[in-house]
Amino acid sequence: MFFSLFAGAVPAKAEAALNVNADGAILVDGETGKVLYEKNADSVLGIASMTKMMTEYLLLDAVKKGKVKWTQEYTPSELVYENSQHRDLSNVPLRADGKYKIRELYEAMAIYSANAATIAIAEVIGGSETNFVKMMNAKAKELGLKDYKFVNSSGLNNRDYHGQHPQGTGAEEENVMSSRAVATLAFHLINDFPDVIKTASTPRKIFREGTDDQIKMDNWNWMLPELTYGYQGMDGLKTGTTDFAGYCFTGTATRDGKRFITVVQNAKDASGQGGYKARFDETRKMMDYAFSNYSKEELVPKHYQVKDHKAVPVIKGKENQVKIYTKSAIDMVVLNGEKKNYKPVLVLDKKKINKKGELTAPIKKGEKVGYVTIEPKNGEKVSFLTEEGQKKVQVDVVAAQDVEKANWFVLMMRGIGNFFGDVWHGISSTVKGWFK
Repeated sequence: MFFSLFAGAVPAKAEAALNVNADGAILVDGETGKVLYEKNADSVLGIASMTKMMTEYLLLDAVKKGKVKWTQEYTPSELVYENSQHRDLSNVPLRADGKYKIRELYEAMAIYSANAATIAIAEVIGGSETNFVKMMNAKAKELGLKDYKFVNSSGLNNRDYHGQHPQGTGAEEENVMSSRAVATLAFHLINDFPDVIKTASTPRKIFREGTDDQIKMDNWNWMLPELTYGYQGMDGLKTGTTDFAGYCFTGTATRDGKRFITVVQNAKDASGQGGYKARFDETRKMMDYAFSNYSKEELVPKHYQVKDHKAVPVIKGKENQVKIYTKSAIDMVVLNGEKKNYKPVLVLDKKKINKKGELTAPIKKGEKVGYVTIEPKNGEKVSFLTEEGQKKVQVDVVAAQDVEKANWFVLMMRGIGNFFGDVWHGISSTVKGWFK
């Protein structure tokens, strides 16, 4: 599911500038999830090891809730042991009788995309990978993803399990998602568990360092600044490659207080060939475009009063109106020079006002009476990955002062005044009618 402030097309400037060579692609603001560019973003495609972002999410969530501890030890099941011996797949070899801490399995998964280590984590959390796959699909639904299907925890094709794939899934199946769904998962992952970046940005690490089993792990994200296709500010997030999915990559980078997330699925070079370089080149296109053409701007300042709505009428109060303003500012990433193309829009809380648009005293200073959001003046589409992200570009509107409730005598006299005012108005209207 995605959320829009305005209907329309993806900005033509992005379409003209990018032309990303991939079956599916998307570029979003990492703070709000505002969509800046998309290509076939709702097409359901293979994701390969980008799957591991969901396994990471469920692990980090389990650790946060105290269900799993980083120091907890795990002894490989037969499935995990056998899978770990396949060096043609991305793996760290595990011993059948070994004991491995959850943290080192997590690092092997996040840095080296180790498949057996990933299945091990699935078994720890779900009791079995079969059960864990159910948890993955349930969490995807909970996070508001659309266009997805998880059949295993690792992103392998089920044929690589040699008949031991999760029950209820097909022997040749593979995980699939749309680019929008992948970006939404990545958005939740880095915002709900920002510490994931510390591990995802590790360029190299030794697994089981100081033992006979030590193995060097080079991060598959070759856009990390220290690696082959180094990119300034790149610090995540997950690559993926299978014959079915092609060359895929979910990237995230930060510079000058801005963070962007990109997804490419089945990326190719100019000759139509897939490859490691292709997925990073196509990612670089989107990142360069984002950092060069977008800036973070304050669209609405703190204590801003919307024109013609600087106060709201009040009934039963010592004052007959109350001034209102925004509690804080609204910042959003916008195209350079287009700050002026957005307008603030006031939305009052229908539960707080009557049919005439009046608030009822008493009112406390700082009491929320509604919110202000922003909309484009020119009709261009502004869409967000999530409702939570969209709410980051709206801010509470509060009462600027106290309005005490008037006592019974004042209310009575005010009522009498209104009564005679209405009577006099009626008489006056009648008399005027005689002379028309």
